[in-house]
Amino acid sequence: MNTLFLNNLLSLRRLNKLIAIFTGLSSIYFLLIERNFVRMYIFFAVAAIALFISLYAHYKIQTALANIRSIYLLITIFYVNLMLFGIYLSVWAAPNNYASIFLCFLVVALLMFMNPPLFNLILTLGASVVFIIFTVTIKPYEIWMIDILNVVIAGGISLYFNWHISKLRMGSELSGTMLENERNQYLDQSIVDELTQLRNRRDFMQTFQRYVLNYRTTDAWLCIALADIDFFKKYNDRYGHTMGDDCLRAVGAVLNGLKDSEGIYSARVGGEEFALLWFEKNLPHIDTVITRLMGSIGDLKIPHEDSKASPYISMSIGVYVEKCGVSSDTQTLYERADKALYTAKKSGRMCAIVCGEEVKQYKLVSPS
Repeated sequence: MNTLFLNNLLSLRRLNKLIAIFTGLSSIYFLLIERNFVRMYIFFAVAAIALFISLYAHYKIQTALANIRSIYLLITIFYVNLMLFGIYLSVWAAPNNYASIFLCFLVVALLMFMNPPLFNLILTLGASVVFIIFTVTIKPYEIWMIDILNVVIAGGISLYFNWHISKLRMGSELSGTMLENERNQYLDQSIVDELTQLRNRRDFMQTFQRYVLNYRTTDAWLCIALADIDFFKKYNDRYGHTMGDDCLRAVGAVLNGLKDSEGIYSARVGGEEFALLWFEKNLPHIDTVITRLMGSIGDLKIPHEDSKASPYISMSIGVYVEKCGVSSDTQTLYERADKALYTAKKSGRMCAIVCGEEVKQYKLVSPS
């Protein structure tokens, strides 16, 4: 949700909560003490509307469903409610007094929000016109002449301060947003491999530590897989580094796809070496994941004439499986996955070796 929208919703929730409490208690006072039912009904109506706005703004904040139209509509309802209340107190309830209450409402009502100047102008002019109509109709001549002059001055003051305050807030918000975007950009550059758009080794080691320590109770197994592109040095020697980069990008796209389909974290931890992390509930699903990965790499159909494993680009994969919570030694777990990868290479490449303390080592062959 846009921060400007969120600030407006927060202001709506707080202001209307205070208004609802004050007018609600006042309505009880007029009912029980003064026995003034007209005032009781008016104060109760204002409290009910303010309570509705406060609760609805809270709902929008919690669900993050707010849009610009709904926020402006809520501000309009709030402003109309407050202005009519001010007109009642300053005109109907006190026809022989100057409209000090309404003027205060007019000046401060919009200062808590960050609105476009045209929106504030429309609300302020609308409230002033309605006030002038009722004032001229109900108040004596010598009173409404002064009130009209005062409301024009108060409206100008309200628009002036609201414009400058909103400009300062928006400028501060834009500066903060720009700094946040720059920070996120620098963060992405420090943890994302530029070529493949996978996470880099630095991020992998930090994420690996979090995976080891912060598993869920529903997660039974932690899986770490290390994968190498078979005979990639020969691929670079034959086709050139430009084609090698294209190959790495294609492999990176396949691994990135596993994040969406299987929720698997992938990183490029070396030149042609990649690492995968995920949790498993059922051990047989590991075979599904690894077989799908090897099949997707084969489906790329990237020619590799110097490969001794396949006429196309292929991968060797080592998978180590550990029960969640058994070990927090990431270095040992990494080394065991690396040993499984070494075994896969010795077994003819284009395959995967899966093993673990409670998993008997076995071999998966690429479906391609």
